[in-house]
Amino acid sequence: MPKGKGNVVIQNKKARHEYHIEEDIECGLVLKGTEIKSIRKGNVQLKESYARIKNGETFIIGMHIAPYEQGNIHNHDPLRERKLLLHKKEVLKLEQKIKLQGITLVPLKIYFRDGFAKLSLGVAKGKNIRDKRETLKTKQANREMKKILKYKY
Repeated sequence: MPKGKGNVVIQNKKARHEYHIEEDIECGLVLKGTEIKSIRKGNVQLKESYARIKNGETFIIGMHIAPYEQGNIHNHDPLRERKLLLHKKEVLKLEQKIKLQGITLVPLKIYFRDGFAKLSLGVAKGKNIRDKRETLKTKQANREMKKILKYKY
């Protein structure tokens, strides 16, 4: 676990397979009602989600937070757009990158830090099929090398 990060609740493993992650940005989440309790239980799905900038604000789209089981009739909509908390300078910088370089904002993981839910947002470019195969080959080769070194000593 990286230094300064809290306990990770959910990770988007598919994002690292589908995209080249250039940098990651920590941002807060605007949540309603029982959403935080569902996140603490790990009832979050990040696979098909992405972030978009609208009117100078950043929103995460497609993140599924399951309704809280012990909640009442005031439970939240599981697929609603949620606002991300970023500084204005960061939003402007991301907006420029999206327009000029054609990047995507992908959520990487959700974790807790000082009692608050945080989202790690990755600035990413899509991979080709060739790149995906290459990363799988290197991972497999590294795994085999570790296995051999483990049994050799």
